[in-house]
Amino acid sequence: MSPQLKLALDMGPLVVFFAAYFVAKRALEDDTQGLIWATGLFVIVTVIALAITYVIERKVHAMPLITGAVVLLMGGLTVYFNDERFIKYKPTIVSGFMGSTLLIGWAMGRSLIKPLLGSTLELDEEGWRKLTLRWGFFFLAIAGLNELVWRSTTTAVWLNFKLFGILGLTFLFMFLQQPLLQRHGQDSKDKE
Repeated sequence: MSPQLKLALDMGPLVVFFAAYFVAKRALEDDTQGLIWATGLFVIVTVIALAITYVIERKVHAMPLITGAVVLLMGGLTVYFNDERFIKYKPTIVSGFMGSTLLIGWAMGRSLIKPLLGSTLELDEEGWRKLTLRWGFFFLAIAGLNELVWRSTTTAVWLNFKLFGILGLTFLFMFLQQPLLQRHGQDSKDKE
């Protein structure tokens, strides 16, 4: 699969979700109903993206499959019960699951992030252990932040946090990992 198509299939459902929310919010003049309509579309587009991925690759990787299952479950509950809280739980569930999985793997002496990033990063074993631990805590922090934001603010503020806050924090976190990547990268070992 081409990188452009992969990006479109990975990010397309989110783009549709946010675009649908802003259109539905204006048309319905209601944040909650706008979110519920956008969630219904999000579920449909996510299923389509997973199906296209399967048709092209004859498999769906674990993370998109887990995320898709949570979107289907929580999005379906949001639409069925006409209750926005379910879709607001989704980032908590996905981030909490990812963080817990990474930390359990780390405690068992396994770097579960290595199979995900091993094709793009070359680190020594200590680097993988440290990176796994950091990503585990980062995902748990995002889960906690999501809970704090959606429970204490409006739907519009939560959506801005979900779109810009989580994305911004993720990029900042990745940037802050550069010293670790340089210290434990295989390239730095080869030069010594």
